[in-house]
Amino acid sequence: MKVFELLSQKLKYWFVLFSCPIMFSCSSDNSDEMVKILGQIHKDNFKKENPFYPEAELAFFDSMVAVTKNNSYKNFISEFYKANSYLKVGEEAKAVALLEKLLPMSLTQYQGNVDKVMNSLGIANLRLAERQNCVNNHTTESCLIPIVNSGVHRLKAGSRRAIEVYSGILARIPNDYEARYLLNMAYMTIGEYPDKVPAEFLIPNLDKDMSGVSVKPFIDVAPDLGLNKKNKAGGVIVEDFNNDGYLDIVTSDWGLDGAMYYFKNNANNTFTDVSEKSGLSRFKGGLNMMQADYNNDGLIDIFVLRGAWMPDPFGQQPNSLLRNNGNGTFTDVTIDAGLLSFHPTQAGAWRDFNNDGWLDLFIGNETKSLGEMHGCELYINNKNGTFTEIAAEVGCNVNTFIKGVTVADYDNDGWQDIFLSTLQETKVLLKNKGIQKNGKLAFEDVTHKAGLGEVFRFTFPTWFWDYDNDGWQDIFICGYQFDGSLSGSYTSDLLGIPNLASKMYLFRNKHDGTFEDVSVEAGVNHSIFAMGSNFGDIDNDGYPDMYLGTGNPEYQSLVPNKLYKNIDGKRFADVTISGRVGNLQKGHAVGISDIDNDGDQDIFIEVGGAYTGDAYNNSFYLNPGQNDNRWIKLKLEGTTSNRAAIGTRVKVTFKENGKTRSVYQDVNSGGSFGSSSLRREIGIGQATLIDEIMIIWPGTNKKQIFRNIKPNQFLKITEGNDALEEINLKSLNFDRNNKPIPICVTPTGKLI
Repeated sequence: MKVFELLSQKLKYWFVLFSCPIMFSCSSDNSDEMVKILGQIHKDNFKKENPFYPEAELAFFDSMVAVTKNNSYKNFISEFYKANSYLKVGEEAKAVALLEKLLPMSLTQYQGNVDKVMNSLGIANLRLAERQNCVNNHTTESCLIPIVNSGVHRLKAGSRRAIEVYSGILARIPNDYEARYLLNMAYMTIGEYPDKVPAEFLIPNLDKDMSGVSVKPFIDVAPDLGLNKKNKAGGVIVEDFNNDGYLDIVTSDWGLDGAMYYFKNNANNTFTDVSEKSGLSRFKGGLNMMQADYNNDGLIDIFVLRGAWMPDPFGQQPNSLLRNNGNGTFTDVTIDAGLLSFHPTQAGAWRDFNNDGWLDLFIGNETKSLGEMHGCELYINNKNGTFTEIAAEVGCNVNTFIKGVTVADYDNDGWQDIFLSTLQETKVLLKNKGIQKNGKLAFEDVTHKAGLGEVFRFTFPTWFWDYDNDGWQDIFICGYQFDGSLSGSYTSDLLGIPNLASKMYLFRNKHDGTFEDVSVEAGVNHSIFAMGSNFGDIDNDGYPDMYLGTGNPEYQSLVPNKLYKNIDGKRFADVTISGRVGNLQKGHAVGISDIDNDGDQDIFIEVGGAYTGDAYNNSFYLNPGQNDNRWIKLKLEGTTSNRAAIGTRVKVTFKENGKTRSVYQDVNSGGSFGSSSLRREIGIGQATLIDEIMIIWPGTNKKQIFRNIKPNQFLKITEGNDALEEINLKSLNFDRNNKPIPICVTPTGKLI
């Protein structure tokens, strides 16, 4: 779109904002103005040129079918695209019927299109099978790989037809790895994997954890708790929003017709949907969300990020700062706070970058290789509810396609640094050089100096973490570039066939300002294609594990979400199968926290794709308890530092089996796509006493030390106060059926 048209588009939204007779006087806050702006953008975005508004696309191709009825080939093409539009809006039966009509024509008259028609027909039948079984008759085992028990399809016609179609594709193109993978999945949906899969097309061991490590299976309790809302891609925050000590859950939907949900934890084994009462249901859109106490009032607020993936001008959507009013409601204060801008994004981070005790906000926007520039934004907190944008003047207004932002003090110099994961070849590490002589912050691009300049592949989620507990923050990045198709590249990786897809990357901090790539020795050099993801300690051994939500907008991308267990800070083992968390649907934002207060961390994942027809049920995977390892929970409150204590460093030292060891954590919400609770939940293995808890507060770098602490407690630590405050919470029972979770895996991880 021309520059003039882009400018006109933005001016229209400003006109909506200022359309009231007196500026901002139409209501008691600016929530109404944000709702109007989002509504106008939704209306403007309903165009066939927008790839993520399939309803508009369907209307267009429907009209083209009528226009081209006198031209056989053009009519064929119009009907083919109409069929695919049906698929995107969730009308699979209509898509199948139309594609079945087109298949004979492609085999005889229009043979150059036969592969396209067969591929669409195969996935349309698989999607129809999913609609009839996994969506309309959803169970807690639906779409979990391997598909067994109640997950096996009762209505088998869709999968049977998909098997016929994919068999036909493979007869034509034997090395079509996407078709091979989907053939195996189709057999699995009807309970016939691996026995009935033709030997030449079998992908072995899809029903096994091949790492030699297994964990006890999680159980999805979302349906029993009313948390399995069906939505498109979106964000999640697991946090205590009403200060009662119990963790609540907030989700979003990236569509500007999709609502936010707020589930209040009732502390009695139930949740209540207070979305409408809180006012959050009014705010549409948001692929990602982050929590923070931006105004230091002791209440956790919400920041919603919008516009990601959308091409210009459709992605030029405002973010929202939603202030927690302390009475169960939220107010959109974006405009008054000075945060209103129009850029495509889903990536950002709250930190105190200038060490003044107030949280600042960094936003990584998406600048495509061609088109309008959308540089990064850095908003410094003015300590009065407003922010000032300073990215350009401090050297961090990077222009690239940013998909992940993570922040930590990687060199332990007391200043918070920024790492950017991008959907371009460059990655970016911005070193915070602190306040300069001119009184201003300064950042320096040290990517190449740090040894991070050689990742020439597209990447998506990222985070800083101390995976090996040496006191220095390491970096994880997940690749998001594939050769041909996502499922095809994933299959090539499974079969050990070299391909050009990007993999997972783990960079160990060398303590000298540089990093080394340890992906191979850590066992993470595999193609997983994660989107939403996060890390936590599922077995309380003190080493952080990770759960990765996978996929892309294409329906063929049925890559399972993945759970990796950290083995002593040295390597990672894939325990997806034994853990029963390998959902095949699109995995987006992830929060990992102890939601039921029983001492081990659970997993909540927002599930669903980019299109209306790809909406799916969210999952709450309850941890059954992996062992009798012990733990400590900490709620930190800053006084000189920011009140939410974000950026605080925690070191817990103890003896386990006669050996002294330490666990290091930073206070943050985890990965770049999905937000875990800010409270610290720290596993200490078999230790019976914690020798020392050291807190290093951000900004001042002052230390507080507490010694000889008993484990299995939840403690509050306030900056400058040497008294520990015990927080007593009930352990909750979210498994309403109160059924023991079956141990149904062999030592090799195969389900039985």
